[in-house]
Amino acid sequence: MRTATVIGWPISHSRSPLIHGYWLKRYAIEGVYERRPVRPEELPEFVNLLRRGEFAGSNVTVPHKEAVLALVDDADEIVRAIGAANTLWTESGRVLATNTDAHGFLANLAGAFPDWRRGAGVPLVIGAGGAARAVLYSLKDAGCEHIRLTNRSPGRAQDLARHFGPGIELVDWNERAASLGDVGLLVNTTTLGMASNAPLELSLDGLPATAIVYDLVYVPMRTPLLIAAEGRGLRTLGGLGMLLQQAAVGFERWFGRRPEVTEELFRLAAADIEAR
Repeated sequence: MRTATVIGWPISHSRSPLIHGYWLKRYAIEGVYERRPVRPEELPEFVNLLRRGEFAGSNVTVPHKEAVLALVDDADEIVRAIGAANTLWTESGRVLATNTDAHGFLANLAGAFPDWRRGAGVPLVIGAGGAARAVLYSLKDAGCEHIRLTNRSPGRAQDLARHFGPGIELVDWNERAASLGDVGLLVNTTTLGMASNAPLELSLDGLPATAIVYDLVYVPMRTPLLIAAEGRGLRTLGGLGMLLQQAAVGFERWFGRRPEVTEELFRLAAADIEAR
């Protein structure tokens, strides 16, 4: 029986086992998907477990998306462009890596707001971790030539600006609210606002009325940022749809079938989140 997993530290918030379990049952596939806590110092040993064939593959979440790159045997061009991986699998004893966050981010955004580029202002990306890398890649790939980026630690934002080249405008963390006047898409890629974490402190008063606020956090479903955006009548989008869309790519890699992201699955995952 093929077994896949998701690793992170912490990992208790992950809904990936519910999602993949749903697909395994729906398509009558004999397989197992589990949640596995892995401390940063344990990451090399986990990759060795993959190499020895104990798992068909794994999702990778915070804080391992960048660190795992030094441990895998090869990575595809998407990973090399983004600089972070979230999906691992094995072939002939070799551990390979890709990044499905970029696909999930854009599929969720375009599915909810097909017109997101029409008359859009400048995108503003908040954060500079692995998720921010995937978002910047997606936005540039979609044709966004000018993207703003802000992060609490300016050094990490500077690293991303250098990695992605021309078109990335750095915004000082203390000036983030002042930069919103022509922003058409605001994306929070940090864990601020996640359950038990401090909220993202940002006044949205300067955002245009047509702006979209997209929070990649999905626990809780309605973060303080989304609630504030809704209060201003702005269009909003949470991170659960991105999670489902990116998961489908990994599922196909491990279990041999591309699953469908259905409204039933979305409601199932949302109900699980809201029940806790």
